[in-house]
Formats: sequence, C-alpha cells, structure tokens
Amino acid sequence: MLSRLIPVRETILGAAILALLLLIASRFSGFVAPANLLNVFNDTAPLIILALGQMVVILTRCIDLSVAANLALTGMAVAMLNVAMPGLPIPVIIAVAIGLGAVMGAINGLLVWKLMIPPIVVTLGTMAVFRGIIFLISDGKWVNAHEMSDAFTGFPRAVILGLPVLSWVALLTVAIFGIMMSRTALGRSIFAVGGNPDAAVYTGIDVGRVKFLAFVLSGALAGLTGYLWVARYAVAYVDIAGGFELEVVAACVIGGISIAGGIGSVGGAVLGALFLGVIKNALPVINISPFWQLAISGSAILIAVAFNARSGKTKGRIILKSAEASE
Repeated sequence: MLSRLIPVRETILGAAILALLLLIASRFSGFVAPANLLNVFNDTAPLIILALGQMVVILTRCIDLSVAANLALTGMAVAMLNVAMPGLPIPVIIAVAIGLGAVMGAINGLLVWKLMIPPIVVTLGTMAVFRGIIFLISDGKWVNAHEMSDAFTGFPRAVILGLPVLSWVALLTVAIFGIMMSRTALGRSIFAVGGNPDAAVYTGIDVGRVKFLAFVLSGALAGLTGYLWVARYAVAYVDIAGGFELEVVAACVIGGISIAGGIGSVGGAVLGALFLGVIKNALPVINISPFWQLAISGSAILIAVAFNARSGKTKGRIILKSAEASE
C-alpha cells in the first residue's frame, strides 16, 4: 500500500539530485544559491519539454530519435520566416513552429502506423532527412542575432514573476501533460498500448492510432522547443542541437520510463531531465571537462536500464512465488 502512495523511483531520483547538489555545494557554495538554481532550471527547460514528448512515445514501446533534427529544422524555418516577415506576431510564429513540428511527428507516426516500419529505423531516417532539409532551405548559412527582430529573440527571455517565459512554458507543459496522462482517455490509452498492446486491442483501442498521436505530440513539442531554442540563443544553423536526442532519451530512461513501454510518469521524466541539467551546469564549476557529459549520460542510461531490468526480474519472481503458494 505504501509503495502505491509514494512513487519510489521518483523519490530515489529526487534524493540523488539533492545529494548531487550537496556534493557540488561542498566545492562551490554559490551553485545552490536560489538565483543560480533558477538559471539551472531555465537552462534545463528545453530538455524537460522534449523529455515529456519522448516519454509519451517510449510509453507506447516506440522511440523518436528525430526530435533534435525536428527542433533544428523548425528553428531554422521560423528564424528565416522572421527575417522575411519581421512584423509577424509571436503567437503566429509559435503556432507555425508547433504545427511544423507536429507535421514532422505525423510523418514518423504514419510510417510506423501504416507501413509498420520499426520506430528506430523510421526516426533515424527522418533525422537525416530533416537535417538535410535544413541545409537545402538555408544553403548552409546561419541566421544570426542581428537578422532577427527584438520581439522574436525577446519572448523566451522576458521575465514574469521572477522566471523567464522559457521556464514558464516548461512548467505549463508539465502541468498539461500531468493532467493528460492521469485524467484523459488518451493518457490511459498510451499506458495500455505500452503495457499490453494485445489486450489494448481487445478493449477497443486502436494501437496504431495511439502510436501516431504519440509521435505527433512529440513532434509538436520539438517544434515549440525549436522556436524557443533559436530565439533564446539568437542563432540558427544546420547542426543546432546536434546529439541532443541522446540527452532526451537519457532523461526519460533515468526518470524511470521503461523502454519496454507502459511504465513511467511525468514526474520521473522531469526529474530525469533535472538530473542531467544539474550535471551539465555543474561540470564547469567543479573543473570537469564538458566533454564528459556524453559519457555521463551514456553511463546513466546503462545504469538506469539495468536498474529497471533488475526491478522487473524481482517482480517476476514474486509473481511466480505467489503462484506456487496458491497451488
């Protein structure tokens, strides 16, 4: 009963983040100052948004490796749109970004749903295609800060109640996905498809359609993040967010989202992203090369997957023992 009321995995990860902060504070106390922690959260906001989209996809036993390429293509497209039409309202630009990202997600979803191509193959392919399209539409050129309008670059940086808009967008996304996954039919269908797709079919759930919608959601969030990323850093180029898909997957796996599908939570995905965000921001502070970040992310994935596999085996043994006892 207690394990149902207290999310054990999230509690362990939260304790690990707290321990990490205390360890860093022993080397540099300024890191845990409230203002700096808010900056760390703001830096991690794009990863949180993308991790929530990836969470939905992984819960359906799929994976989306094209999120970073989607982000980059959308970011370049809206940056070029802003250069061509500097007076275009920001809400319109955001709508274009979300729509374009959703279309790219829908392409992934249709290929997985209708042609039944393995998701990892589909998204590896579209990742390369999206990166190629960026080069074609930009001719390999950068869009720099002086070419962007002040409104375009200023929106994610605007401060409301002490937090930048980028952080507020991340918090709003967390709230929306928390409600969606716990209170809506779509959220329940996502868990059902990942938990047992055969049983989901018998309950009337269209498994292919749910996977399609998961990819659309992931793509839409990648598109939104594309605008926020480019506007915040005031630059767009072909290789933007290169390799970021590894961090997104790592955040989900570290947060307890099972690669086998059907197990995970919004809180876990957020904590996984925050764990990586703290590490990323702490490495320069404690004089460790940022190039170690990829090694740390990869190691964290292996440890988390091993932990999940161990937990799964334990549950399996308990079930067998219970069955033997009943006989």
